[in-house]
Amino acid sequence: MKGVLLTGFEPLDGGGNSSWEAIALVPGVRTALLPCRFGEMLERLRAAVAEHDPAVVVCVGQAGGRPDVTVERVAVNLDDACVPDSAGSQPIDEPVVRGGPAAYFATLPVKACVAAARAVGVPASVSQSAGTFLCNHLFYGLMHLIATERPGVRGGFVHLPYSPDQVLGEARPSMPVPVSAQALTAIVTTAVSVSLGGDLRLVGGSLH
Repeated sequence: MKGVLLTGFEPLDGGGNSSWEAIALVPGVRTALLPCRFGEMLERLRAAVAEHDPAVVVCVGQAGGRPDVTVERVAVNLDDACVPDSAGSQPIDEPVVRGGPAAYFATLPVKACVAAARAVGVPASVSQSAGTFLCNHLFYGLMHLIATERPGVRGGFVHLPYSPDQVLGEARPSMPVPVSAQALTAIVTTAVSVSLGGDLRLVGGSLH
């Protein structure tokens, strides 16, 4: 999968992060580890895109409470953090990019990506909301970078469930990291091979 950049997050609270653990198992891609810090993560993303000059960028995060892999459709221009980031910053009702459009759509074939993950036996669905915390901040920043500086690049965001190690002793959904990596491999393969115009026309998606 030449020309694919995957990004994952550092742990926010000193624990693990399923996003970084999973992308490390996806073969043939470039990877970048991003901090859980507003603003700085976008600087690191820009540097990684400049370094690797990818055709496709898929940013990956984790979503506690979600039981399946979710391919995000919409990024909104809003930071409304429920808790501080790893540097103690907690923006409330602030734009990701001042003066930017209200929202961007992913330029990946999101429903085809979901179907590809399901085809390899991994539960997956379309998500219509990436929230208003760090993951949405990164997703919006990626799409704004593509729209303003990298129009030839295709991009999107995928949320993974927690890994089992992250929820030991808790009644919360999880997914083994190798299974998440299997889904990501299917998703990026589809992102490379299927155009946005060739996406599947199927009912699907929720706000989670």
